[in-house]
Amino acid sequence: MRSDGPGERLAWGMATTSERIPENAPGKYYVDASCIDCDQCRVMAPELFTRLADSGLSVVSRQPVTAEEIALAEEALSSCAVASIGNDGA
Repeated sequence: MRSDGPGERLAWGMATTSERIPENAPGKYYVDASCIDCDQCRVMAPELFTRLADSGLSVVSRQPVTAEEIALAEEALSSCAVASIGNDGA
């Protein structure tokens, strides 16, 4: 695993902006290509995450706006089994 560049995957695992799936809604939350289609984020926050039919990967369909939605996005991020959900803070 890479560990030295900005946005690169660290040894303990985290989403990387360089592997961000292009279909993610623009904004700070995203899913990267390491997604394994486990459905966890879509169950936790179905209004924010959706599944791409062609690849089976999850993406952020809509960026969170309210404090409750941001909390759901953060919970999905911290619960992701393979650390495919990122928050670039932008």
